[in-house]
Amino acid sequence: MAETSNFDSSVKIGNAVLKNSVGVASGTFGYGKEYEELLDISELGALFTKAVTLEPRPGNATPRIVETPGGMLNSIGLANVGTRDFFTKKYPYLRGLDTKVFVNLAGSQLEDYCESLEFLELNAPLAGYEVNLSCPNVKCGGMALGTDPFQVELVTRELRKRTDSPLIIKLSPNVTDISEIARAAEAGGADAVSCINTLVGMWIDTTKKRPTLSSITGGLSGPAILPVGLAAVYRVSQVVNIPVVGLGGIMEPDHGIQYLLAGASAIQVGTANFVDPSTAHRVVLGIEDYALRNGLRSIEDFHQFLGKKVVF
Repeated sequence: MAETSNFDSSVKIGNAVLKNSVGVASGTFGYGKEYEELLDISELGALFTKAVTLEPRPGNATPRIVETPGGMLNSIGLANVGTRDFFTKKYPYLRGLDTKVFVNLAGSQLEDYCESLEFLELNAPLAGYEVNLSCPNVKCGGMALGTDPFQVELVTRELRKRTDSPLIIKLSPNVTDISEIARAAEAGGADAVSCINTLVGMWIDTTKKRPTLSSITGGLSGPAILPVGLAAVYRVSQVVNIPVVGLGGIMEPDHGIQYLLAGASAIQVGTANFVDPSTAHRVVLGIEDYALRNGLRSIEDFHQFLGKKVVF
């Protein structure tokens, strides 16, 4: 690849500086160790961990994953080890990684988020937090909080009181106006927003004549949601003054470049990790090559082309 010394690939989110704009999305990369023999994690700008809740969760009953023509549906249900086992079993590995690690924080109610963050701040400090207010696969919390601007601002504000580390609020596309939710997160003190989480979807087994997933519906990810993610990032980036992290359907470098052109300051590779674990590294190289060929000197330079337009 050609020399890229004139391109500054770094991104700042709150007080954290990412070496490049490419991370791996929560729920698709485990806690990092699962991929250490498949990818040099130090090449990533950030790692967003599998969701962590206050107490351990077994998740939803199986089957909870099904392939679809344009991606996959999942209904994992935030299965995870809980904050205390995260501290004892996952944190020692994560703190030694040469990349920024953000804990994806989830819960059922405000108190869960606050108690989890307080525990992690005291015992397992990492680069920051991505706050999951948008998971469609749990019966309480998750998307139920993330579709209400008042609740989003409240949760963000309470968490902001408890940490100086970066707070990234993960937004749901399953709303009427995602820009309203993004503004609420910013008003609450968020350092960034990430969008989008999965879309609610369903798949039916025509032989059994019933839904394939045990939970009936799940979260749709993969290339089918790329255009939705791009539109959400463009719309949100028009109305907030904090960085936007774009994700949804990135399978190759061009998809990541589209997110940056749409207004994202950073991106996350998700479902593609299951197909080709080298995808994130290829996206890093593709962005650098594109920047060099187009005379772009920083991530901010990607944002000059679409500019401020009427928000649809």
